[in-house]
Amino acid sequence: MTADSARAIAFIGFGEAAQAFLAGWRTEPGFVATLAAYDIKTDSPDAAVREGKRADYVRANVIGASTAPAAVAGATSVFSVVTADSAHEAAIAALPGLAPGAFFFDCDSCAPQTKARSAKAVDAAGGRYVDVAVMAPVHPRLHRTPLLISGPHAEAALPVLAGLGMAAAIHDGPVGSASAIKMIRSIMMKGLEALVAECVLAGTKAGVIDTVLDSLDDTYPGFDWKARSAYMLERVMTHGVRRAAEMREAALTVELLGLDPAMSAASVGWQQAIGELRLAATPEEAADYRILADKILARLPPRQP
Repeated sequence: MTADSARAIAFIGFGEAAQAFLAGWRTEPGFVATLAAYDIKTDSPDAAVREGKRADYVRANVIGASTAPAAVAGATSVFSVVTADSAHEAAIAALPGLAPGAFFFDCDSCAPQTKARSAKAVDAAGGRYVDVAVMAPVHPRLHRTPLLISGPHAEAALPVLAGLGMAAAIHDGPVGSASAIKMIRSIMMKGLEALVAECVLAGTKAGVIDTVLDSLDDTYPGFDWKARSAYMLERVMTHGVRRAAEMREAALTVELLGLDPAMSAASVGWQQAIGELRLAATPEEAADYRILADKILARLPPRQP
């Protein structure tokens, strides 16, 4: 770690990504920082949700702030890691506490146009907005998950991220350039998850899924459809609501490029429907697509004719 990383860092949103980054930073020799966080779940009317998030702060040894401005006050680097549908709102909410010159790393999966709006507001408030595209799941690589960054402050931000041991690379272009890559990639990645979900659930109900997946392995050798199907089903079960929000942003990206976002929009349905079931799976269950499919089908509301 460099001396430059001994600083005040704030998180807006303190879920999987934020906690993964933090866990990774703490493996770096000499990591020193004052850490604060604000997550909207601490405002939930559900006491269990509120206390669960406060418990996350305690476990991670971060200062849990009661508002976004309080969290970012005095921070030199702010990481926004919220759901895509609340990213712009989260950026605006934090502005009253944002220190002059602070980097605002928007790691949220948003359409380029959404990020451009947030950048305009952050820079007008005296901050330095950086478009960050998180290009892979944060587990197992934690803070070394590949990042693309873009915008006018990307060059100045790169050594800050490097000082935290993060694997960032600059994609030349204005704010939104990095996110365009992420959004268009998500058409395939999250869309494939939705296709797999529909295929496996339909095949399970028809009693033919093993034969279907064997046939796909013949057509696409080496893909290992059974293992991949289990992985994708588990991801949708665990993160479907967040992925649905991301795919709405992907659809917006496509639409604003003058194209029909039919596939992106369609993938929202399965992501949202399965994610809303709030199903959990043990590691053993997560490795078996048949168990996961049965869990989903047992809870999925019947479709009305």
